[in-house]
Amino acid sequence: MKRACSHCQLEFNEEILKQQKKGEEILYFCCEGCERVYTFLHSQGLEEFYERLQENELSPVVENQESLSRFDSEGFMRKYVSKKNHLDEVSLILEHIHCIACVWLNEKILMRQAGIYDIKINYTNNKATILFDKNEISLSSIVMLIRSIGYDAHAYDPAMQEEYANKERRKYYVRMIVGVFCTMNIMWIAVAQYAGYFSGMSREIKAILDFASFLLCTPTLFFSGSIFWKGAYYAIKNRALSMDTLVVSGSTLAYLYSIYAAFVGLETYFESITMIITFVLIGKFLEQRGKKIAIDALDSLSASIPLQVNVLREGQKISISPEEVEVGEVIEALPAECIALDGELLSEYGSCDESALNGESLPIEKKKGDKILSGSIVVATPILYKTTKKLSHSLMSSIVNLVEESLNKRPKIQEQANALSRYFSSTILILATIGFVVWYISTQNVQESLSVAISVIIIACPCALALATPIASVVGLSEAIKRRILFREARFLETLAHANLLILDKTGTLTKGSLRVVKEMMLIPLEKEEEWALYDLLQHTHHPIAKGVQSFLENKISFCEQKLTNLEQKARGMVGYLGENRFVGGSLTLLQELGISYPQSLEQEPYSLFCFAKNSELKAIFLLEDTLKPEAKTCIESLQKSGLEIMIVSGDRFYPTQKVAQELNVKFYAEQTPLDKAEIVKKAHKEGKVVVMAGDGLNDALALAQSDIAIAMGNGVDVAIALGDVVLLDEHLSSLQKSFEISQSTFRLIKQNIFISLFYNACSIPLALCGMVIPVVAAASMSLSSLIVVGNSLRIQRKI
Repeated sequence: MKRACSHCQLEFNEEILKQQKKGEEILYFCCEGCERVYTFLHSQGLEEFYERLQENELSPVVENQESLSRFDSEGFMRKYVSKKNHLDEVSLILEHIHCIACVWLNEKILMRQAGIYDIKINYTNNKATILFDKNEISLSSIVMLIRSIGYDAHAYDPAMQEEYANKERRKYYVRMIVGVFCTMNIMWIAVAQYAGYFSGMSREIKAILDFASFLLCTPTLFFSGSIFWKGAYYAIKNRALSMDTLVVSGSTLAYLYSIYAAFVGLETYFESITMIITFVLIGKFLEQRGKKIAIDALDSLSASIPLQVNVLREGQKISISPEEVEVGEVIEALPAECIALDGELLSEYGSCDESALNGESLPIEKKKGDKILSGSIVVATPILYKTTKKLSHSLMSSIVNLVEESLNKRPKIQEQANALSRYFSSTILILATIGFVVWYISTQNVQESLSVAISVIIIACPCALALATPIASVVGLSEAIKRRILFREARFLETLAHANLLILDKTGTLTKGSLRVVKEMMLIPLEKEEEWALYDLLQHTHHPIAKGVQSFLENKISFCEQKLTNLEQKARGMVGYLGENRFVGGSLTLLQELGISYPQSLEQEPYSLFCFAKNSELKAIFLLEDTLKPEAKTCIESLQKSGLEIMIVSGDRFYPTQKVAQELNVKFYAEQTPLDKAEIVKKAHKEGKVVVMAGDGLNDALALAQSDIAIAMGNGVDVAIALGDVVLLDEHLSSLQKSFEISQSTFRLIKQNIFISLFYNACSIPLALCGMVIPVVAAASMSLSSLIVVGNSLRIQRKI
């Protein structure tokens, strides 16, 4: 006699099962692992798991002897664990997940543990994202807990997405081959049946042809169509209806009716069922191909990070993985080798190709002390550099993570389309039922009534509606990546398309940002101490004006022997002390705030100014000039034509800002502090505007945070990635223009796709209800609507 194991539900001969008495009930277990997990779940009050499991079967609990120590190793923690709000976050792939009940159980067990603050499990790919404190619970303890309830876990790696996608494609290939083979052969039989229908055919011959059709239809429905059965099962289990529900219900009704019709000598629909499953399967396969575009883009980025680097340790060169490299270690990079980690050049000079990051075709010459960015390629000669960041925080890893996040998050319009398709499914089932009843009452013909119901269900499958947004979003994001434009989330495509106000910083965004001193006014000759103080002030700010002055003075001031103390960053400059003396460097406004007098004629200068003062005495003034980027005027005009209101908000003085604004014919605000910029964004929000702020990510942080979309230019890519919703990896305004074009084109095509889907259903459903569409034509037209949506989405590549 066979009995089911009380935990995994698998059936075994009773004599080999281990028995355990619990009150009046006898429990049966196939192994000690299942018994242990069963006892543990009941001790934790989680017996509800077995109610949720229902008739599903689990794999028997297998003892995993693999060591857990690797999960706590420094290399593993560096590669897979990241910091998030002072906690640790890790992504794991859970194995042996069979159903929603398994997801529920893992979430319940893990959330009960001290040290685990959040867990999200994606049932579609079994990815668990866990937020924990490693000081309270180790990662190995988390994995051990997962194993203790009969599951297993391993690290999630973006490269695994390619393997998963290939596995899914193989499934579709095999199912499509079976479906196409059966469809081609069943159509030959259908030709014979239709010929016999008009010219006459004996009942025996018809029965043989019906049986042959049945044999070809069955594997198509239950093997090729297993994807739809699985989707429909989980949808119904979770009290929802989906596209799969419509496909399965329509084809099953036709299948059961055809079996009945074959026995009583009526016309069958086996060939229609086969074609329905095959056509819809082709549509699903196209969706998989669309997803592969995104995975390929992510994979190409991941592949750019080298697997090994040459580290100099104790005078020896050793090859290790980038994950093992510590901050401060020295790495040798050879010509044509890709830089793995961010660092600082130790060699006297070097040359790096940064085209993958910023699109610059010519190599960038580097000198000792310059930044080395991961993702760049060494040119001509080997270089030595000291790492300044770990792999997980280096530029290329940040870009890969940002791209992965954007591909995993859906735009708002997609959520709305998905919600619409769920309501749509239940509406169609009701209409099909009404159609069947009305036709049966009026004709008393079951076959004709059933044909109408099946046609309504099949023709109205919301495949096109389900594909409308994801395909267009994925193609849009992929096209952006090719142009070195990174969207942090897919929903920002939609927000950017709705934007009606673009706020631009001036220096470094509209202008080249490389200001040069055109005039130096030394009111009083500087002493050595004053020169050192000036140069030290300039070294402690990243503002382009200060950098322009620093570059001008580089060969005029000797090595700074004394350092300022109590350095204070002001909104418009810097203040520091050397002994009793206060030194000030910054704008006229800062001088005014600190009560330092200056010639009033300076306010009329059409140049950017940097003033240097000691105590209350103005010592030197530097007049600097910046020039517009070559493409600035063309890009601004193009964006204005698209309906965008454009405004310059700059911290620079009135006259230099006015000069740029007049040249570009836009509104402007000058002499704005970071707080002032944020207030302008808030005011625009109160007026109901969707605000996009584009800046260099340095002194625009507050305004970028307040805007609906923060576009960070590539001047400081590491800071930009931290602040930007959209990151432009180069400094060209043409990329800013292109980001708007991509978002607008993508959103326009999404709306077109939804319209195509709804228009198709509005026209086809009434025809089906009127009996003017047979099931096989319904299947073909439904698949055609999906193909139109996919083809329309791919037009983004030609439009941009």
